[in-house]
Amino acid sequence: MDSTKKNIALLGSTGSIGTQALDVIGRNPDLFRAYVLTAQNNADLLIAQALQFNPAYVIICDKNKYQYIKDALANTDVQVLAGIEAITDIVTHPEINMVLTAMVGFSGLEPTIAAIKAGKDIALANKETLVVAGELITDLATKHNVKLLPVDSEHSAIFQCLAGEENNPVEKIILTASGGPFRGKDLDFLAKVLREDALKHPNWVMGSKITIDSASLMNKGLEVIEAKWLFGLDADQIDVIVHPQSIIHSMVQFQDGSIKAQMGLPDMKLPIQYAFAYPNRLQNNFKRFDFTNYPNLTFEKPDIKTFRNLALAFDALNKGGNMPCIINAANEIAVSGFLNNSVGFLAMSEIIETCMQKIEHKANPTLDDYLNTDKETRIFAQNLIKQMPLKALQFDIKQ
Repeated sequence: MDSTKKNIALLGSTGSIGTQALDVIGRNPDLFRAYVLTAQNNADLLIAQALQFNPAYVIICDKNKYQYIKDALANTDVQVLAGIEAITDIVTHPEINMVLTAMVGFSGLEPTIAAIKAGKDIALANKETLVVAGELITDLATKHNVKLLPVDSEHSAIFQCLAGEENNPVEKIILTASGGPFRGKDLDFLAKVLREDALKHPNWVMGSKITIDSASLMNKGLEVIEAKWLFGLDADQIDVIVHPQSIIHSMVQFQDGSIKAQMGLPDMKLPIQYAFAYPNRLQNNFKRFDFTNYPNLTFEKPDIKTFRNLALAFDALNKGGNMPCIINAANEIAVSGFLNNSVGFLAMSEIIETCMQKIEHKANPTLDDYLNTDKETRIFAQNLIKQMPLKALQFDIKQ
């Protein structure tokens, strides 16, 4: 092994974050190696990535595609594995220095826990891990002396603003939101939006699930919960402001009233590179921000009456325990339903709120409680969808 390189396991290498992370690695071959690549079911892209980056291991979660990938990589030294359990096992490999958790949703929780227990630094792109089990994850990271390095642009911005401010108390943080494709729209408009409309984000290129979350403001809600655990804050220390240009990625206000902001063009490669190289900043040729191209940076309050998911996320944060786990699981099912055209856009909030009301709240959950809550909530949410006609899901909205 080349000890000068940082060996990185990319969990979710075929997704939006994973492909951009490989771009960063490809630009810095003397510093980083893609040691492990994993995918849920995109076998062809995983094969192409393996042929280009020559990792030690590739893992496909869909075991039905194992032989196809193994045959395709037969003339390489790449070892092919299959199943989520293989991912949870591989992250403990002694030659891995860092694990990028870019798997979608709840599936990233157990591999992240395994990696932390093995002492691996975490480049955290899977916000659901902290949403679901923030106290558990942060306690484990402290116990095993592991760095949690945020890859979300907003949390990376906060992390960068806090550098050198360790002895200065934070009054509050301000998470910025683009407002998504439906900023300024009313309930009547939202009741009729289609999947294709919601997938057109104005500033960022992301995977389908996070793009829908951005359109509904649930992504910002999940980020609020994640920020609480990453930065040790109370709910009343976290503000959200809509900033349509997505140039200021987030801000920190200190006890003297001073505000620090991290700015730049919307480009996920920058926070990925910062996490990989931390505490160093690497030279790159990413496009630079020009103030003259943005003479007006604007800000407005989020409309939480129309976009109720953000308010529901704050409610879950205040209730604590397994409530964030409940909204995460309900949201994943609701978004999946919206993406397959069986759930209306506004009905996603109805499903989430009903789950919050009906699933048992546990104030001090264990890992088993989180796992059981996730499973129970998913089943309940799926049954809600089956029981409600499409018209009701689309139009029976609380006014």
